[in-house]
Amino acid sequence: MKKSKLFVLGVVLLAVLMVSCHKDRKKLIDTWKVSEVIVKTQLSDSLKNDILTRGLLTFTKDGLVEGHLQRDFTDGIYILTEKGTSLTIKDHTGTPFTYESTITDDKIILEDDDLKLTLLPE
Repeated sequence: MKKSKLFVLGVVLLAVLMVSCHKDRKKLIDTWKVSEVIVKTQLSDSLKNDILTRGLLTFTKDGLVEGHLQRDFTDGIYILTEKGTSLTIKDHTGTPFTYESTITDDKIILEDDDLKLTLLPE
C-alpha cells in the first residue's frame, strides 16, 4: 500500500514539474536572433562579431535546436530545467552547453561564465 502511494505521489510530482516547465518551453519555441553580446572574459572581436552577425537559434516543440552561437548547432537538443532558469543545449555530438536563462515573450537572455547574450524573435 505504501509503495502505491509513493508511486502516485511521484507521478503527481512529475506532472507538476512538467507543467511548470512547459510554460517557459512554449515561449522558447521560435527562431531567435542574437541582438546583443556582452563579453565577461577575453574574447576576440572577430568571434564577438561572428556571434552578432550569424547568431541565431531555432527551437522546436519536439526539443530540437539548430543555429549558431559560438559554434554551429545542428541536430541539437535543448533541455529547459529549474523552472525555466537553466537552458542546456547539446550539439550533435552530445556536448552540453548550459546557460542561465531568462525567457519572456519577446526576449531571451542566455548567460554563462564567458558571455551574456540577448536574443530577440526573428
